[in-house]
Amino acid sequence: MLKAGKDKEPSLKRNVSLFQAIMYGVGLILGAGIYVLIGDVAGVAGNAMWLSFMIAAAIAAFTGLSYAELTSMFPKSAAEYVFVKNAFKSNLAAFVAGWLITFVAIVSAGAVAIGFSGYLSGLFPQLDPVLSAVALILALSMINFIGIRESVWMNTVFTLVELAGLAIIVVAAALFGSFSEVDYYAMPLTVGTSFSLSVGAILGAAGLAFFAYFGFENLANISEEAKNASRTIPRALMISIAITTAVYIIVAVSAIALVGWEELSLTEAPLALAAEKAFGRTGLTVLSGIALFATSNTVLMMLIAGSRIMFGMARDQALPPALARIHPSTKTPWIAVIVTMLLVVTVVAFSQGSISAVANIAVFGIFIVYALVNLALIWLRYKQPELQRPFKVPIRIGNFPVIAGFGFITSLAMLTQFDSVTMVSGAVAITLALASYIIIAGYYKIRRSVPGQDDSDAMVS
Repeated sequence: MLKAGKDKEPSLKRNVSLFQAIMYGVGLILGAGIYVLIGDVAGVAGNAMWLSFMIAAAIAAFTGLSYAELTSMFPKSAAEYVFVKNAFKSNLAAFVAGWLITFVAIVSAGAVAIGFSGYLSGLFPQLDPVLSAVALILALSMINFIGIRESVWMNTVFTLVELAGLAIIVVAAALFGSFSEVDYYAMPLTVGTSFSLSVGAILGAAGLAFFAYFGFENLANISEEAKNASRTIPRALMISIAITTAVYIIVAVSAIALVGWEELSLTEAPLALAAEKAFGRTGLTVLSGIALFATSNTVLMMLIAGSRIMFGMARDQALPPALARIHPSTKTPWIAVIVTMLLVVTVVAFSQGSISAVANIAVFGIFIVYALVNLALIWLRYKQPELQRPFKVPIRIGNFPVIAGFGFITSLAMLTQFDSVTMVSGAVAITLALASYIIIAGYYKIRRSVPGQDDSDAMVS
């Protein structure tokens, strides 16, 4: 084994180009929300769900710009952990941010794996949904282990397939939909005509719809595997958000024109239902098959993100040092890959197939992280204005970055849109983060007190 800083500095391979980074971002964002959760969003906001997607897009853009600037300054794995640590010089705040984003990646992978099994069950009813989800996680973890080059090429192919599936919905709506006859502001009867309830429903659905957007931040966590990361990752962030926003709004309107919110909200495979309305059983089969590619793609990207965050934190001695080990052949953080796989399997096993509940918990956690990231950018603009910023968010008042301010406020506002169960789950996650920090800090303190121990624990083994 080679210890970092002694014989050879272990590093990840820089194989990711701008095009691949954009496809990575688009694949992360597209797969889960539009193929799996559009029915749940419709159930809350009705035909007005397109407004929810627009609000979610604006929130994503605010925070995405903050990620772009911070990534250009600190192109490292475990990005959120690095951002917060450099801004506030606090190991505890950085650990909470890193732990939460890891938690989100793991829970999200589990949620989308459940979505995958829902579509697979539509094609093969005899298959057990939980076992199908677990099998997917095991197979994609193997790809994650083999290498980032193989992973991003698989992502590129799968992303093009899922874009083709969404194009089918748009074409179907153009041929068979009733755009002119649809009331795009119609909402569930529980909302009625109350303006306040309508706004509340749209905002609540935006919180759920944001599950269809988050994932873009994980582009920052492959910075150490991207070519010219300080330029590539910020550009990929903005382009992928722009592409997916246009796609989401067009597809949401098209799905409503084909089947309406009521039917969309009653199925676990909403876009497959829309295709069936237009093209019969053939449409259902084709869209279900494409949805398998879309959801698989998102699970793969989340597995990559989770393992890279663990790797980056372990390298900085914020997690056990074994997680920083890099395989000598594949140049991937193999122990972090295995641990991520096991944790995602655990989420699936305990979720009992409820994707909406799992997704809500993930989104609640991500808004806490987004608030911290936006605050980190604001803080650095004041405390370290001299730092090099290859990409800088436009619009400021003095040193105050206005867009990051919007990102911070909207992130806090969205935290109020969740039910009490989700909030309690989020509080439990933060409590576990604090407990983990105490345990790991104690571990390293004991380790440093043992004669002959070396804390340069990122290893190739």
